[in-house]
Amino acid sequence: RTFVGVDFFSVFQEVYLRTNDPRVSNIVRFSDAIGELKVEAAASTEDGKRILFQFDKAAFSFRFLPFKVPYPVPFRLLGDEAKGWLDTTYLSSSGNLRISRGNKGTTFVLQKKTEPRQRLLAAISADTGVKEAIDEFISLNINAAQGEPELLEGEWKMIWSSQMETDSWLENAANGLMGMQIVRPNGKLKFLVDILLGFRFSMNGTFVKSGPNTYEVTMNDAAILAGQFGLPVEIESKFKLELLYTDTKIRITRGYNKIIFVHVRVDGSGYK
Repeated sequence: RTFVGVDFFSVFQEVYLRTNDPRVSNIVRFSDAIGELKVEAAASTEDGKRILFQFDKAAFSFRFLPFKVPYPVPFRLLGDEAKGWLDTTYLSSSGNLRISRGNKGTTFVLQKKTEPRQRLLAAISADTGVKEAIDEFISLNINAAQGEPELLEGEWKMIWSSQMETDSWLENAANGLMGMQIVRPNGKLKFLVDILLGFRFSMNGTFVKSGPNTYEVTMNDAAILAGQFGLPVEIESKFKLELLYTDTKIRITRGYNKIIFVHVRVDGSGYK
């Protein structure tokens, strides 16, 4: 409570109830340069609206120290003084605004903090404001980027594109408008699309770096696969791929016909 009314500090509350170790944490962030104080409590729920908690540990995390500094409060000796509750008196339909009342009579108004990545994925899920979310995500990550971005190896599943699929699923598959992209070493690329009843479309090709964040892509080895058998398909696709953002989990590109794509990296899918 000492820090809530101080404008120089940011105060957050973390609530994790659907875990094996449900907890409530109050965090006072002094600044990005200094660090924060985190006070943690074991938590449980009552009647669906009340959160019961008991503080059990706290520590300072300073940016200039490689270790945490314990907060000098003996929670175990405080007994009931370390216990409390929070009633949720209002929760917005979006879940972004919460009003709670504590056991000491204090009323808290809390706004949920969402990271740009979460806002982007939420926009894609709702299919609303995706382009704006992409622009925000890229602009916020420009300064964090170090060196030239690279097309990372792995299996990447497309979750959104700025163009709707055409009537020709073959054209969609050949231009990366559906399915999986598998990036392999030595400039190898594969498009893979599940069709129906075990049939898959596969298309192999290559990519060559042509600029700081651009690649020339040539896809020209296509087939319809059924188990170990394949039926060759005569189709070729060439386009420039511009890497707008990438990390080990998400990738945003401008590809065929200047279409924007969002891919997420998937693991253990079994595609070869």
